[in-house]
Order: sequence, then structure tokens, then C-alpha cells
Amino acid sequence: MLEGIFVENVLTHPNIRPYPQEPQETSSYFIGTQAIYRYSLKDSDYPTIIIPDPLYDNKGDVINPGYYELALTDSREFLILMQTKIPRAVIPVIKIEEDMSEQERLNNKTVKKELKKEQKNREKTNKKRAKAGMPPDEPKIYMEADIEYNPKGEYYLIKYQRDKIKAWGVFKG
Repeated sequence: MLEGIFVENVLTHPNIRPYPQEPQETSSYFIGTQAIYRYSLKDSDYPTIIIPDPLYDNKGDVINPGYYELALTDSREFLILMQTKIPRAVIPVIKIEEDMSEQERLNNKTVKKELKKEQKNREKTNKKRAKAGMPPDEPKIYMEADIEYNPKGEYYLIKYQRDKIKAWGVFKG
């Protein structure tokens, strides 16, 4: 019980910071920054890709290093590389996969009941959070984006995954 009281006092005390102001560094990864690879920011529906070096094409155009969002078009033919919601590049998709095993699992009656129960609990929680002025709790969607350079073919391979959909795009650099 002493531990619970101590933690509550530390978290509610205005002059004590239980977490450091600057991120701690452990073997070149900053604590708390790894989540950007798996879950995007709350205001984004797209996975985040980090481009460390400038990318040049044959025409001399450049994509500067930075954080970009990767979106799949509705027709699933192109990936769109966006920075601050402005499209910077359109990349053709060479392969796309959709995991149908998840759809089969969701059609099971027991899973449907569990999902309805979970949804009701989430609605109750969101009502309480709204009364307290907190944002609603929403389920997280697995998202991942990655870029690789293939020196043999001299092209960049971009991998995109959002929930059940995986796509691969290629462009020459």
C-alpha cells in the first residue's frame, strides 16, 4: 500500500517530474520513439516512413530526408509519399497481399460476441473519458512502412503494411 500511495503522490505533485524531460538514450534508440515505426501519430491514418538520405531520380528531382506518411490509393495501384499532407511522390505498386485469415476469424460466432462485449466496454469507458475531458480510447491499427535500397538492380523497395493489407512499391533512384 505504501508503494501505491507514493506513486500517486509523485504523479499528482506539481513540482516532481516522474519522467525525464529529455529522452534517455540506450544503444542509439531513444526511449519512446520506437512506437512511430508501429503506430502512427493520433492524427494520422497512415504509417510513417523515415528517409535518412536524399533520394534522387534520373531527372534530378530529390526527396529530402525526413519523416513521411505512406498512403495506398483506393485503387491499390500506387503508394503516395506525403509530407505534411502534401504528396511528394507517387510510387507504383508491384505486389499487394490481403490477409483473409483474419476475416475468417471475425466470422466466428464466439469472436463476434467477444468483439461486441469489448465494444460495449469501450463505449462505457469513452463516456467516462468524455466526462473527464479526455480523448476517446480507440483501437490501435498495426501500421508499418520501410524502405530498402537494392544495389544490384539500383532501385528502392518500399514496404507498406496497414492492418491486413501489405503492398510493395518500387522506384529507380
